[in-house]
Amino acid sequence: MADRVDVSEPFQAPAQQREAAMMGMFVFLGTEIMLFGGIFTAIFVARLLHTEQVVEASKRMHVFIGGINTAVLLTSSLAVALAVHSARARKARRSAALLAGAALLGLAFLGLKAFEYWEEYRDGLLPIFSDPPRFSTPAEHLFMNLYFLGTGLHAVHVTIGIVLLTGVAVRLVLNSLRLPDRTVVVEASGLYWHLVDVIWVFLYPALYLAR
Repeated sequence: MADRVDVSEPFQAPAQQREAAMMGMFVFLGTEIMLFGGIFTAIFVARLLHTEQVVEASKRMHVFIGGINTAVLLTSSLAVALAVHSARARKARRSAALLAGAALLGLAFLGLKAFEYWEEYRDGLLPIFSDPPRFSTPAEHLFMNLYFLGTGLHAVHVTIGIVLLTGVAVRLVLNSLRLPDRTVVVEASGLYWHLVDVIWVFLYPALYLAR
């Protein structure tokens, strides 16, 4: 016998209620894509107009640290995908454990990013904070400004995602997030985390591999 899912007004069926919730999440994610889309556009225009200077600036990036962070976020996305699968199977504790694991990987990402910022600060590459800055040309300075803006804004989104995943995991453990009624909450949270990961997957080559 299928599990009964409570439906809230004004919805008449569980499928309709889920579709409305997911559509709202997709609209929100669309605004996030537009936000980062402006940054990516600026990076690509800078690369097009000042190719040599951007390549020179990109060579100063810590490509190894960025590569490790890419692997960390991709692993966290796998954990979130498995958490959604477990939630659909009504395995609340397993889903919570996977979400907590993804949140811990997010913290590892932020830790590595903070270390990388420190190294860039010491090298005189961090805009605003490094004194004196070591920029050979205005174009290199522009590239580093875009780097700091893009990665800094992304780090803020990672922090929000960590709080979100942790909150959902706690609610699953306390059984205040009932399954299967509220599986959509896990799914929507997973979509947000996947978007954060995808943004980094594009930031990494745009900034670190522009050489």
